[in-house]
Amino acid sequence: MRSIIQLLALFLLFSSCQNSTDSQAFQSFVDQNGPQVDLWITNGQVFSGLQAPLENIDLLIKDGTIVYKGWVDSSLLQPAQIIDAAGAVVSPGFIDPHAHGNPMRTPEFDNFLAMGVTTIFLGQDGSSPSNDPLSQWMDKVDSLALGVNIATFVGHGSLRRISGVNFDSVPSAEGMQKMEQLLESGLKDGAYGMSMGLEYNPGSFAQTDELNRLARVVGQYDGLITSHVRNEDDDALEASIKELIQQAEFCPVNVSHMKSVYGKGSKRAEELLQLLHTPANYRITADVYPYTASFTGIGIVFPDWAKGPNNYEQVKKQRRRELLDFLRAKVMARNGPEATLLGTGDYRGKTLAQLSKEQNRPFEEILLDIGPRGASGAYFVMDEALQNRLIRDSLVMICSDGSPTMNHPRGYGSFSKIIEEMVVRDSLLTLPEAIYKMSVQTARVYGLTDRGGLSVGKKADIVIFQPEEVKAKAAFSSPHTLSEGFHYVVVNGETTIDKGVRTNAQNGTVLRKSY
Repeated sequence: MRSIIQLLALFLLFSSCQNSTDSQAFQSFVDQNGPQVDLWITNGQVFSGLQAPLENIDLLIKDGTIVYKGWVDSSLLQPAQIIDAAGAVVSPGFIDPHAHGNPMRTPEFDNFLAMGVTTIFLGQDGSSPSNDPLSQWMDKVDSLALGVNIATFVGHGSLRRISGVNFDSVPSAEGMQKMEQLLESGLKDGAYGMSMGLEYNPGSFAQTDELNRLARVVGQYDGLITSHVRNEDDDALEASIKELIQQAEFCPVNVSHMKSVYGKGSKRAEELLQLLHTPANYRITADVYPYTASFTGIGIVFPDWAKGPNNYEQVKKQRRRELLDFLRAKVMARNGPEATLLGTGDYRGKTLAQLSKEQNRPFEEILLDIGPRGASGAYFVMDEALQNRLIRDSLVMICSDGSPTMNHPRGYGSFSKIIEEMVVRDSLLTLPEAIYKMSVQTARVYGLTDRGGLSVGKKADIVIFQPEEVKAKAAFSSPHTLSEGFHYVVVNGETTIDKGVRTNAQNGTVLRKSY
């Protein structure tokens, strides 16, 4: 009995000392900073930035920055706004490492805010704004009322187009030098690295020497290469990832929206992940979205010889039979015409199988008429077990690869789906693991030094939610339905979603990497 009493006394003594220490810390904060703050978040379970248990602590925000974290004496505080987060999780705002969209057209980016995303990275898949210098585009975007923070990459395909290299397999000395100069200029302007789209033209024409030379430039500015690799088909994927790993000698590299088309099962995922984990001293990561259908231009099923710089109309006339045979074989290899759902153009919302039945002709003839640039679509070509295993890996972050206008639910549901299904429903990730993958990890990999965690000095990008209430409402039949369940979303200290309702706040900014 004596030992129990002694333990209780020690506990009470420790608690008293802790309360005294907390009180002194807060008093010191008030003495130095005064009692006024813009926002006080209280009673929530705070994810501080590590894969660790949540903490019941308070946050104080002033001038867009977290200025205090810990115990608060309300009698000494004068907040402009109070958020009572009782029963909810307080998390860093989610960061989308691979997003799309045109801020000139949709600066509010409500689709991202509704699923807790406060920062997005644009300039993906080798395509970025054609402005030279890139700072012109950044300045113009920064003058808009943005809903989210925006960072960008320099697109490798855009470098080829702006420099005049275009479809040359081997750039001239002048062309190569121009690409290097343009890349360096974009990095100096604040781009976070270079994106590649080696499955698309003109990036598909690039060879190893060109890619390595550009990677050296990225490395000199402490940037990152993120790449839609050359071929995502399962039988070519390993070679495509190994090609990217060559650039890891010069700078960190990331596999964009990692997937295996036709691949099956978690065992296959383990084999692919081994490629990321094996190279010593290289920084290699990947991002994945939680859907088994991709979305891109219909040109993905056309042969290279039917796409630019070749004249499609001539190809259609001169090699018609060969092209029809290729299209049929390609679509059948991608799970058949039922697995291709057109998302743009006159046939939006219909599969190739439906169109074939309606028009009473082979689907490949319909594709022939559409052409490689005539539509975009969703392609149900991935295996859930394989993709889920990729998501759980320590080197993998969460992305959406979505936009406000894309006819695919991933742009409206990816981050919510991770919480709703992988955390709450299936327990494939713990909540701290999921939050880490959607915020802190991405900030560290991409070089966002002032965001991604909830510590003093970080920018106040914050989401507050109860995991059981988060719902990804978007579907392929209704891809533009906003997610639900995020009670509050704070961007740079300003509340943009308040009790689940979008406010008029547009407090995002363009993020520029400092070198």
